[in-house]
Amino acid sequence: MTLEHFSIIDTTLREGEQFYKANFSFKDKARIAGLLSDFGVEFIEVTSPCASPKSKKHCKALTAMGLRSKFLAHVRCNRDDVLAALETGVSGINFFFHSRFFHNRFGQDKSPQKNLDIIMDVLEFTRQQAPGIDIRFSIEDAFRTRLEDLIVIYGAVIESGLVHRLGVADTVGVALPGEVSRIIRLLKTLGIAQIEFHGHNDTECAVANSLAALEAGATHIDTSVLGIGERNGITSLAGLVARIYSRHPDLIKNKYQLGQLKLIHETLAQCLGITIPFNHPIVGEAAFVHKAGIHTNSVINDPKSYEIIDPGDFNALRTILIGHKLTGWNAIRDRVKQLGLDLDDHAIKQLTWKIKKIADTTPMTMPQVDHLLKEAAQ
Repeated sequence: MTLEHFSIIDTTLREGEQFYKANFSFKDKARIAGLLSDFGVEFIEVTSPCASPKSKKHCKALTAMGLRSKFLAHVRCNRDDVLAALETGVSGINFFFHSRFFHNRFGQDKSPQKNLDIIMDVLEFTRQQAPGIDIRFSIEDAFRTRLEDLIVIYGAVIESGLVHRLGVADTVGVALPGEVSRIIRLLKTLGIAQIEFHGHNDTECAVANSLAALEAGATHIDTSVLGIGERNGITSLAGLVARIYSRHPDLIKNKYQLGQLKLIHETLAQCLGITIPFNHPIVGEAAFVHKAGIHTNSVINDPKSYEIIDPGDFNALRTILIGHKLTGWNAIRDRVKQLGLDLDDHAIKQLTWKIKKIADTTPMTMPQVDHLLKEAAQ
C-alpha cells in the first residue's frame, strides 16, 4: 500500500471522551465534528450509543448533521450494542473484543474457539441486520495478547468475509515501531485489505507507531485532537499530520485542509478549559519560534535550514525572537530592514551587543528593541 490511500479515523468524540477533563455538551460535539469534517478527516468515531441515554441521543443528532465525514460507533461485541448503534444511523460499527479473554493472568475462562463463536454470531447478526454497513473488528490490547490467539481469531474473521477492516490496538502504549510493523505485516499475509491502528501514548511512541503501521500496510489511523484520551491519550491529529508532512508534504497538503488545524485545536482546548501544550506539533506556541543566533540567521536566508514544516501551509506565522542574550546581529539587521531604518553593519553590531547586555538582566520585548533601533537611527 502507498500512503496516498490512508484514512484518518478521528476519535476525539469517543476516545477523547475518556480524557479526564472531558465532558462534552452536544454543542461541543457538533462544533468539533463540523471542524473535523471541514478539515477532511474521513471518519469520526463516537462513543457507544449504549454508554448512556445522552450518548445515544447525541449519536443520532450527529449523524443527522449531513457532514462529509462518516460516523462510526464504537461498541462491544454483542447484539444489543449492534441494535442500539443501528438505530442511530451511523455509517459503520467498530467492534472491540475485550482483551481479558486472552490474558491468562486475568483469569481466562473461555477458549479461543468459544470466543470465536461469540464473535461470529455478532458479526453475522450485524450483516443480517445491515448488509451494507461498514464493519471493523478489533481485539483490545493486541500487543499483550498471545500471538497464536490473535492469529486464530483474526484469521477466522478475515476468512468469514464479514468485516471490511481489522483493528490493531496498542491499548496501553507498550508497543515499539518495529513490533507494530511486524504485526501489521503478519496480518496482511492473512489476506485482509484494510487494517486500522489505534496507538496509545503512554510512552510517547503513538505517532511513531502510527507511521510504522502505515509504512507496513495499515490503511486507517485513529487520532484525537491534542491526542486526548484515556490516561495519556492516543496519536494526536496534529502529530500524525506533522509526521507525514515531513516525509510527504504534497500528499498531506492535497488531502486535508491544513489551515483549519489550529482552529480545531483552539476550539477543543476551549471546550475542555485547558491550554494547548506549548510544544504540541504545528499548533503549539513554540512550533515556529526561532531564537538562537545561528538558527535565526539561517532561517532568514533559507527557512528550510531549520524548518521541516512550512508554517505558511498551516496559515501560521514564523517568529524570530531578537530581544534576548542569544540574539545574533543578522537577526537584528533583518529587523532594521523590516523597519526601514538606515543603519550600517557596524552600528547594528554595536546595537546587538547592547541588546545582549540588557537582556542578560531581563529579556526585551519587540517594542523595546524597536525603540532602541529607531533611537539609534535618528
